[in-house]
Amino acid sequence: MKNIVILGSSGSIGTQTLSVIGACPEEYRVTALAVNTSAAVLRDQIEKFRPKAAVIYDPECYEKASRDWPYPDTKLLCGMDGLLEIVRMPEAQIVVTAMVGMIGLRPTVAAIEAGKDIALANKETLVCAGQLIMRLAREHQVRILPVDSEHGAIFQCLYGVKDRKELAGLILTASGGPFRGYTKEQLQSVTKAQALRHPSWKMGAKITIDSATMVNKGLEMIEARWLFDCGPDKIRVVVHPQSVIHSMIELVDGSVIAQLAVPDMRLPIEVALAYPERGPRVIQPLDLASYGSLTFEEPDEDVFVSLRLAREVMQAGGLYPAVLNAANECAVADFLADRIGFTEIYERIEKSLDWASAQGMRDGSYELAEVFEWEKRIRDLWSRNG
Repeated sequence: MKNIVILGSSGSIGTQTLSVIGACPEEYRVTALAVNTSAAVLRDQIEKFRPKAAVIYDPECYEKASRDWPYPDTKLLCGMDGLLEIVRMPEAQIVVTAMVGMIGLRPTVAAIEAGKDIALANKETLVCAGQLIMRLAREHQVRILPVDSEHGAIFQCLYGVKDRKELAGLILTASGGPFRGYTKEQLQSVTKAQALRHPSWKMGAKITIDSATMVNKGLEMIEARWLFDCGPDKIRVVVHPQSVIHSMIELVDGSVIAQLAVPDMRLPIEVALAYPERGPRVIQPLDLASYGSLTFEEPDEDVFVSLRLAREVMQAGGLYPAVLNAANECAVADFLADRIGFTEIYERIEKSLDWASAQGMRDGSYELAEVFEWEKRIRDLWSRNG
């Protein structure tokens, strides 16, 4: 039985992880849970899974919840100190990092240094500090297991590759989002309500907007570069609206290996938790005949410029991906708050990258403190300029 810590247990990935654990009680045990503000959800989860510890990150919510905490066997903790404590628990074996944003970076580093395997759902970890994270994972002999439809697919496709010299490239699939086929002019007038309607997946607001802009696919390209030690020139995206093929690998002999399944995040979650074994079925079987046909097309990078920007920051290296990520987070927050238009998200990212370059941001290796420093500088930039 594997002992699991879940950071972000009230979110989409966190709740689906608990669904997998609940369906496989002989395989997994919940050791600790963490939420930001969702104390009521956390209480329901504690009632069912009885973890040894729980974290409410927000101090006000923690203070309120701690006044009448009814679970003497579940230690209640707060803030970053609480997150760091639960990922270091001696009995913990796998830490599911499902918190959104830079908040997930420090606990992930702490978990790796404590020798815990990482079931990675926090994109910012590898986008902003991939070089550092993968080096730490090697040093501490920790496995980084992708909890993501596309990266989980590539992870599975690589099972049969004995030598990485056989690998010619990675092909990430994309649904194309709600605005597949739109022109630049059409994108300028899209609304928040339209952008929040994803055709294939049910996700949180931030990642749904990232999927609509296809920034999410750019971030996945950067993640894949580090997860699979693959050069930027060997990673490409193909639009596949049915979301049945979750990604592919291309081998040097011209073969392509794909992973197919119904669109359900519980599968890549279980693949990560069960590795190196195969867990029991947690999703519906795939009925290919019901789909009739599967289609593919090239993404329009003149319209969805995020793919080009992601490729550029991968080539630039260093802290440029962290700047892209921070700028996107700021822009998406402003879009969701109705302060900017949809295409201004792209403009913010490009302006941020240009500004950072003009400020003399260096490329090459970096330390964790520098990631947080540049993330703060970008946030400060847009809080001043709006």
